[in-house]
Amino acid sequence: ATTSLPEQLGGDRNYDYRYAWLRDFSMTLRALWVAACPHEASRLFAWVTRSIGRIGDKPVPVVFGLEGERDLTEHECPHLPGYAGSGPVRMGNDAWCQRQLDVPGEILTAVWRLRDYLGETFDEELREMVLGLTEQVASTWRLPDRGMWETRDEERHYLSSKVLCWAAMDRAVKLADRLDDRADPRRWAVIRDEIRDTVLREGWNDRLGAFTAAFGSTELDASALFLPVVHFLPANDPRMRATISVIERELSTEDGLIRRWNTDPAGFLLCSFWLVECLVMTGEQRRAEELFERVSGYANDVGLFSEQIDLITGAQLGNTPQALSHIGQINAAWRLTDPTAF
Repeated sequence: ATTSLPEQLGGDRNYDYRYAWLRDFSMTLRALWVAACPHEASRLFAWVTRSIGRIGDKPVPVVFGLEGERDLTEHECPHLPGYAGSGPVRMGNDAWCQRQLDVPGEILTAVWRLRDYLGETFDEELREMVLGLTEQVASTWRLPDRGMWETRDEERHYLSSKVLCWAAMDRAVKLADRLDDRADPRRWAVIRDEIRDTVLREGWNDRLGAFTAAFGSTELDASALFLPVVHFLPANDPRMRATISVIERELSTEDGLIRRWNTDPAGFLLCSFWLVECLVMTGEQRRAEELFERVSGYANDVGLFSEQIDLITGAQLGNTPQALSHIGQINAAWRLTDPTAF
């Protein structure tokens, strides 16, 4: 029912999130799966295959209107003051026309997760979607994009996007026997391995001792905490352990909230729950449990999370309620319950 809830009071990062986001879908499906809701997950997946349709040369749509709209051109409403005087108020979201290379990887990871519910041989609609997404990633993974945080400046070679391109090709290789004779797992595996080698070479910064936001960048980004979650690297890999330590040192608050980057004015709840998962996977169960309890304590009086938390007041900021925050909590809770899960 709301739009343009500010990420920072008085700031201009006030966006309209009243839509269906494919990135959120994949993470939602993971949460439904671990919460033992397979029927809901299957129905959600059926909606996605219908909504995406046939994949062509254009980037896969990343967001839909509630009635299936794809053109969500953004408009400002100058006659409205905005929440706590934080304008502008926006209707629509220009992220609809961005290139976000991580989205196909999110979807194909969801297909892999639900494979046992989708049948030994995929139906035509699902098969066409998997083949279309795979070939699109194969031909576009070298391009820059806007990343999972949907930046509005220039495109970059974002680490998280390249890792999800790797995930797309990895899952496609594993799903090849459920597709038709157009599946090309040998070629897909070569591309998968090339992406991995590129990420390990271009995404690592020796001076920082960590994976960074984008190739050649010196900026940290908490989305690197997602690498073990998608099985790109084990959390105990020396490069991953070093990255986790640097992110904790540079991007965390006293309460353990994680900011997405150094200039982020608030703690981002999803990233904080990703850190919980990483700590579990590195064997630091007690620290993970303590962090989980602290971060969960930011829920409001009816147990709901927003997108971010003000670092000074502890107030909730940004989109409310925020699916990603709840998804992060569910997945972190499951990881704490069963460290070998997923």
